[in-house]
Amino acid sequence: MIKNTNFLLTFILFGLSIVSAQKSISITGQLLDASTKEPMPFANVAVNHFPDNSLVTGGITEDDGKFFIENIPVGTYTIYFTYIGYASTSQKITTSGLNLVFDLGRVELSPDAEMLNEIEVTGKQSTTNAELNKKSFNLSDNIAQSGGSVLDAMKTMPGVTFDQDGKVILRGSDKVVILIDGKQSSLTGFGNQKGLGNIPAANIEKIEIINNPSAKYDANGFAGIVNIIYKKEKKTGFNGDAGLSLGLGALGKKKEDTKTDLGSYSLNPKLIPSLNFNYKANKLNYFLLSEFILQEALPNNEFTTRHYDDGKNIISQVPENRRQFRAIINGGIDWELNENDVITVSGMYDREKHIDTSQVAFTNLDTDSRERYYNWQEEEVTSYINIAVNYKHKFSKIGHTLSANAQYTRGLEDESYFLNDSSAIRVGRDATNILAIEHTTSLSADYSRAFKHGKIELGSKVRIRRLPVEYTITPGNNSIIYPDMGTFSDWGENLYALYTNYLLEKEKYDIEAGLRAEHTDVFYDIDPANNYYQNNDAYNYFELFPSLRFTYKLNDHNRLSMFYNRRVDRPGEPELRIFPKYDDPELLKVGNPYLRPQFTDAMEVAHKYSWGTGSLFSALYHRMIKDQYMRIFSLDESNPDYDIVNKIYQNTGYATNTGIELLMSQDITKNWKLSASLNWYVNHIDHYTGTLLFPYVRPFSIEKSSDNAGDFKINNEIVLPANWTLQLTGLYYSEKNIPQGKQLSRSLIDAGLKKIVWEGHAEFTLSASDIFNTFGLRQKIVGEGFSASYENYYETQIIRAGFKYKF
Repeated sequence: MIKNTNFLLTFILFGLSIVSAQKSISITGQLLDASTKEPMPFANVAVNHFPDNSLVTGGITEDDGKFFIENIPVGTYTIYFTYIGYASTSQKITTSGLNLVFDLGRVELSPDAEMLNEIEVTGKQSTTNAELNKKSFNLSDNIAQSGGSVLDAMKTMPGVTFDQDGKVILRGSDKVVILIDGKQSSLTGFGNQKGLGNIPAANIEKIEIINNPSAKYDANGFAGIVNIIYKKEKKTGFNGDAGLSLGLGALGKKKEDTKTDLGSYSLNPKLIPSLNFNYKANKLNYFLLSEFILQEALPNNEFTTRHYDDGKNIISQVPENRRQFRAIINGGIDWELNENDVITVSGMYDREKHIDTSQVAFTNLDTDSRERYYNWQEEEVTSYINIAVNYKHKFSKIGHTLSANAQYTRGLEDESYFLNDSSAIRVGRDATNILAIEHTTSLSADYSRAFKHGKIELGSKVRIRRLPVEYTITPGNNSIIYPDMGTFSDWGENLYALYTNYLLEKEKYDIEAGLRAEHTDVFYDIDPANNYYQNNDAYNYFELFPSLRFTYKLNDHNRLSMFYNRRVDRPGEPELRIFPKYDDPELLKVGNPYLRPQFTDAMEVAHKYSWGTGSLFSALYHRMIKDQYMRIFSLDESNPDYDIVNKIYQNTGYATNTGIELLMSQDITKNWKLSASLNWYVNHIDHYTGTLLFPYVRPFSIEKSSDNAGDFKINNEIVLPANWTLQLTGLYYSEKNIPQGKQLSRSLIDAGLKKIVWEGHAEFTLSASDIFNTFGLRQKIVGEGFSASYENYYETQIIRAGFKYKF
């Protein structure tokens, strides 16, 4: 019996030794700052043999502080965790092969006071992530654009340009979704982006550009997603900052004003104070960010020279002289219920009032005489309220989470135009008022679970939007306002979505595949008194949006990714709005209530090569667009006294966009960093013939066109003595084709200085944008019966000085 027992034990031990020899283990966990509980990215994790302490393998924590090290033979090990400026820690594990995954949970490192007194560490997160589908830009690095808006900061980012309406163009398209802290809101729009020129950059931590989003994201925005992330401190106790920025804009005139008494504003003063604070005690974290803008500005200064087939040649100028006050308050509470449950309640209030004044002279170039003299004043109040409640639960295993979000957002636009026409043709006064209030409610839930070699994500979303518009007119003698427009419209959209996304991670490759299903109901109700559109519109559709990514890790310095995405862009209320905008009565902008969504299939191959002092990112992309929509220029001959050109949104058929993007960064010396980007693409627009309904039925056509276009950007950052930093930025946007014409090239040079003072507690900045005043937007348009030259020399040349104190 004893012999049999000894034999059995020997057999078991022998069997375990065989199992141990055949199996390997994996170690996972998350590294946190002991004082702030914040994740610690790019920290070192080393696996050493026990007891000789020889290194076996290791790794670096991800952006969220998590680490996963696999293919470790069974045995006894000491796991070391180190980060410069922190006291290291270690854990010991013993493995036999029975447990193949060791979850070390949350490992905390405490700051080492002695080391921090001796060493100052400066590090930067990589611009592109490991999957090559996202680029991150820290706005503290934008010295040359300091004191400006998010729009100013974005102009230096690769692939980003702007159109004549101030919309962001990403890789040649304005179909871009803008998120605030990962969520859509009325502030930036639910369809295409808007409002970025009014968001100060000072309170923004970073901006992410996601060209190939997974199925987790909403399906709209075929050009990509821009995620604006606000600053939020989480240090224990009370901390924050106070700042003040002073500026002077429109220093010089690129083109002389036409003959009016007012002309365009210049030497425009700007005052921007800010106050932010954060207080964390126990399980509560309070945060508040505020900024106020008082300024004169010139957001538009449009010169349009029109040559008609009947021989007339007319020039007009629409300077949008603005006086503005804006207040932005963003705050909330993080409540850590326990180690695994957190509730965040946040809110944003943004109110802006501006008064725009303009005098528009229509001058006959052949006789140099003023034929019409038209002046207007616009008084507008806009406000945005956003309230969100977010709950997040962390299960016992790292990477296993459940979150739920409820959000209500309201956007208000109250716009009044007071119009005065004084000319030989007509003397009269008109007034219009548009009141639009957008209500949006959304509910979403997201589930994520990590596995040994990947993770799965599941989620759902419901979003309900309503945007009624009230339109009031007070016509004068011989009114220029289109009659019989009606007094209201009502637009609504209900969206229901489900998604699943799976990620498989292997040593040499990653595969991420997802599918998003969305059902959308849309309606647009028109006042029966409207004489231009006889019917209301309503439709619904169910669509599937797949996404796929394959990443191959050639070696430690080379990664290759391939992507496929299907996405949709839905026209929003601004593109559908039936009521014209009268800032230029001879060049009227108006929407189209019968627009339909456009669908896009996008493919991309991206590669990143990194070395010790720099990296090179390259991407080749191709996008196929069905039912593309854009503004069409068309001659309106409904008024016998003068010529009118309408700019009306229309679906225009099929188009493609193919290009290459390069992003390079290099440390030239210890104190000189250089980065540059190139985006070169081919815009192809097919021939298309359609029908306009406003203000009367008439055909329109777009000629087939294909053209090369691109942008080049270079940025130099030089560290000078005495804590000064100098930044020089140069941009060049090439000529490109647009419907019915082309947009001409433009360029600029920005410069900035920053000095850190008072032992890092304060900073002083001085910046100058568009030093040579060369960034105006110019277009050439050829329509049926006319051609036009459009030049918008809006305020791009600005000098700013700023000071911020951290407490």
